[in-house]
Amino acid sequence: MSTANPYLKFASQSVAKPYFTFALMLFVGQILFGLIMGLQYVVGDFLFPLIPFNVARMVHTNLLIIWLLFGFMGAAYYLIPEESDRELYSPKLALVLFWVFAAASVLTIIGYLSLPYAGLAALTGNELLPTMGREFLEQPTITKMGIVVVALGFLFNIGMTVLKGRKTTVSMVMMTGLIGLAVFFLFSFYNPDNLARDKFYWWWVVHLWVEGVWELIMGAMLAFVLIKITGVDREVIEKWLYVIIAMALISGILGTGHHLFWIGAPGFWLWIGSIFSVMEPMPFFAMVLFAFTMVKRRRRQHPNRAATLWALGTTVTAFLGAGVWGFLHTLAPVNYYTHGTQLTAAHGHLAFYGAYAMIVMTLMSYAMPRLRGLGEAPDVRSQTIEVWGFWLMTVSMVVITLCLTAAGVMQIVLQRLPDDANALPFMATVDQLAVFFWARLAAGVVFLIGLICYLWSFMPRRAPQELGEVSPAS
Repeated sequence: MSTANPYLKFASQSVAKPYFTFALMLFVGQILFGLIMGLQYVVGDFLFPLIPFNVARMVHTNLLIIWLLFGFMGAAYYLIPEESDRELYSPKLALVLFWVFAAASVLTIIGYLSLPYAGLAALTGNELLPTMGREFLEQPTITKMGIVVVALGFLFNIGMTVLKGRKTTVSMVMMTGLIGLAVFFLFSFYNPDNLARDKFYWWWVVHLWVEGVWELIMGAMLAFVLIKITGVDREVIEKWLYVIIAMALISGILGTGHHLFWIGAPGFWLWIGSIFSVMEPMPFFAMVLFAFTMVKRRRRQHPNRAATLWALGTTVTAFLGAGVWGFLHTLAPVNYYTHGTQLTAAHGHLAFYGAYAMIVMTLMSYAMPRLRGLGEAPDVRSQTIEVWGFWLMTVSMVVITLCLTAAGVMQIVLQRLPDDANALPFMATVDQLAVFFWARLAAGVVFLIGLICYLWSFMPRRAPQELGEVSPAS
């Protein structure tokens, strides 16, 4: 047992705290650059030439990926010791990797903002191993190599912890997802000259992350939190987890085909992509049933009601964003008209928030009171503020999604459905969508307010002894 913090089962779990803290700092940066982009949609020269739209977008999406990775790593460092019933193999290695990854991330973002992208490529030796210039994978080659080093050290650390300790379904699913994350990232180094082949393997990173192995990570994190807050037998929760990950892998891997419809791949992908994409909402719907069933059958009323709300909310929002909004435009005959429109952005925003941002915030909501030495839950005022943050962020993200959906439908009507003679040009179409972009921007401001509430809920409050919370971790 930990002597420094009686609310942690193992002292080494404390290394999760800097990962969570830095993840939230990057999350704030992501939202700020999202607001900059939102304003640039309607005021085209805002901050030009200081921060052009393409740079703001690159920073926005890269911050999303980086903060989620920090969140996943922090989650692993927190839950793997408990699941393995032993201390982390090397807390020092975890802290060293944190500073390496944090420094590389900050320097990369500074490079995006301070140098022309071509200049950054030349400065970092991209010509020796060209990997730059692809959406979401814009990182310099040297940064990608650093990510691989950090990932190997991270997997070694948690892998040795699992090997030397107890093996549970939660820890094994988490490990499988994290190993898959690292393996599929290696395809970011393969950059063929043929554009169709390039996009084919590019989706092996992007799709097989977010619609494949990340779902395993999400499932493991959700199962861990539900075990802790409901007191339901582990065996029951593990059976649900097996079903969910099986559906996620079967539908997610072959569902990659819906990205291959129009890039020059063989025509059979129209069928494979459509059929298995229909199945992709199933694991997310199963997560909804899973979470609500476990909470209904709970054996204890956990004092952290905010964490319970996050656990339930992430399943519903993920099902809507990744499941429903993904299905809306994933069938080949529909995707012919919707591909690359604002409908894609609508799906992406709600899916990333619901499936991955919310699950990281769920685990943070559960773990941070313990990491801060407050016990099972923060005080009532902090939880109330956090609940406000949950609803402000979630409702505003739904509004953003609805605005982008309406913009996507109008974009299709004005630009995609008419024949060439009557179709509006792209920029003329965008002018017609301004009202939706203004509404999206306003919702984004509300989202930022919600995020501030979430952060504010972690501000220091009364000492634990003033709350009468003295029960140690179990």
